[in-house]
Amino acid sequence: MRVVALLAAIGFMVMALFQVALAAGAPLGRAAWGGTDAKLRRGQRLASALATALFVLATLVILRRSGLLASVVPFAFARWATIVLVGVMAVSAVANVASKSRWERYLWAPTALTLTAFCLVVALSNVPAVQ
Repeated sequence: MRVVALLAAIGFMVMALFQVALAAGAPLGRAAWGGTDAKLRRGQRLASALATALFVLATLVILRRSGLLASVVPFAFARWATIVLVGVMAVSAVANVASKSRWERYLWAPTALTLTAFCLVVALSNVPAVQ
C-alpha cells in the first residue's frame, strides 16, 4: 500500500508542477481547462495557481494517510480527505473524458482514473496514525 501511496503522491506532484507551468504562462493550455487556448487567460492562470495548492495538499494528505509522513496534516483530516480525493479524482476522470481536448481525454483522464484507484487503495488501508 505504501508503494501505491508514493505513486499517488508523485502523480499529484506532477499535476502540481503542470499547474505551476500553466499559472506561470507556459503555452500548455491545449492540455488543460478544456483545451481552448494554448496560453491561458488571467482567470485560468489564477485557477491553475489554486489547483497547484490543492494538488500539493492532496500529496500531503496521501502521504499522511499512508503513514509515510507524520504531523503535517492531522491524521483525522487525512483519513476524511483521502475519501474526498477518491470522489474528486473520479469526477475529474469523467470530466476529462468528456473534454474536447485530446490531451485531456488521452493523458489526464487516465491519470485521474489511476489516481482515483490509488487514493481508494490508500483510503481503504488500515494504517494507524503515525505520531
